[in-house]
Amino acid sequence: MATESQNSQERVWTVEADPATQDIDDIELHEYDRSAVAKFLFAFALGGFFFLLPIPWQGEVTVPFDVAVDAIVAAFPNAVGVYVFGIIVAGGLLTTLAELDRRGVLSLGVDLSAFESSTVFWLLRVAGAVVAPVMFLHLESIGGYDIGWLWAPGIGEFMWSTLIYSVGVIIPLGAVFVTIFVELGGLEFVGTLTRPLMRPLFGLPGRAALDSVASWVGSYSVGLYVTRNVFERGGYHKRDVFTIATCFSTVSIGFVGVVAATVGMLDIFPVIFLAYFVSVVVCGVILVRVPPISRIPEEYIAEPDPEIPFSGSPVDYLRFALSEAAAQAQEGDSFRSAATRGFVDGLRLTSLVLGTILAVGLAAVLVSAYTPTFDILGAPLVPVIDALGIPNPETVAPATIVGITEMYVPVLLVDGAEPMARFFVAVLAISQLIFFSSVGPMTMDMFRDVPIRFRDLVALFALRTAILVPLVAAMTHLVAALGLLG
Repeated sequence: MATESQNSQERVWTVEADPATQDIDDIELHEYDRSAVAKFLFAFALGGFFFLLPIPWQGEVTVPFDVAVDAIVAAFPNAVGVYVFGIIVAGGLLTTLAELDRRGVLSLGVDLSAFESSTVFWLLRVAGAVVAPVMFLHLESIGGYDIGWLWAPGIGEFMWSTLIYSVGVIIPLGAVFVTIFVELGGLEFVGTLTRPLMRPLFGLPGRAALDSVASWVGSYSVGLYVTRNVFERGGYHKRDVFTIATCFSTVSIGFVGVVAATVGMLDIFPVIFLAYFVSVVVCGVILVRVPPISRIPEEYIAEPDPEIPFSGSPVDYLRFALSEAAAQAQEGDSFRSAATRGFVDGLRLTSLVLGTILAVGLAAVLVSAYTPTFDILGAPLVPVIDALGIPNPETVAPATIVGITEMYVPVLLVDGAEPMARFFVAVLAISQLIFFSSVGPMTMDMFRDVPIRFRDLVALFALRTAILVPLVAAMTHLVAALGLLG
């Protein structure tokens, strides 16, 4: 039974008691025809091909989604530059108009509620809109003041032409295929089959596996889009969202390959990916049971649609999953409608988060590059890294901390270090998950109604690092003992 209440200025729902566990005989399976099954299977295969099918590409193993994003950015860099510049400026302008309308300063007669934000994120989006022309025009001076330092390696060009370009393309493109997959039965199918694992391990509904898979094979941007979509439909409560966003908004398979190549270990890519997978699972199992995650209320922002607990044989689960998926496909949109809606939603989300990513991300990498902040913060970890038997501790320790700015920065710091040090930092950096060049501000901006706060993300980064340092060190020694590090 769901109960509606008023929390601050927000309508929320809670579920007073978990539904009773059912078996296959208790459930009234949906009736569906062959066309519904065909529709679901085609959508499932399309999503699986785009996000899951491993293919060789330019000496790496990746997925078609990653290839498509790279191909668009590489083939049309000028067009992508104009697009991301325009959408960042539009996001800042529309947010400003929405806030002025909400505060009664002016009346537009247009519904801009989707662009309303907190004061902090309003200012961040405006800051992004102010910085965007500087990045777009590649300005090296403003009013006679030299800003050439902005374009040092790994700073301005990395943020603009690599990160902002990629995220700007990833979100709307991924939203098209994710919406097709979700609306035509994929969410129900994957969610039903993964219930026996997700609930006991992570306290999450089975459908959360789709968000995780979307991040693994596509991008954390796509995974967060799925999470937001399901949250708004009552499929997740706030703790579910907080858990998924902070524990399962993982980097993609393609990016793991990029990191492996950067540290010169692409030949052991499967080993790095396996260590990464183990790290994410172990952190998830632990962190969902401690604050701040355990303190988040189980409140819904829409009429709750909790999963019904189910028990049965693998065949029972498959029958149940197919019934749920086919019913959704039968009732869902057409492919064209789902794709169009996904693209429009993706563009709107991009306009909301891209300016924030630019403002916060650029600040983070500048602090990393031009101040000793992370060398100072990493100094106490030098004896810890040394005691764990990881070589080059003076280099590794700052890399352990600097990942909070951008996950790619740590692997750049260990260029030339010994193989064990490079393996350790590579796995650690991609497993820390929370970084403020992108996923941090995106998460806070997308889920203000949870809310996910800056202090929570910093605390979770510290907790993840505390768990990961000994865990990854142990795996590093194991891999070295097996002779895989040369």
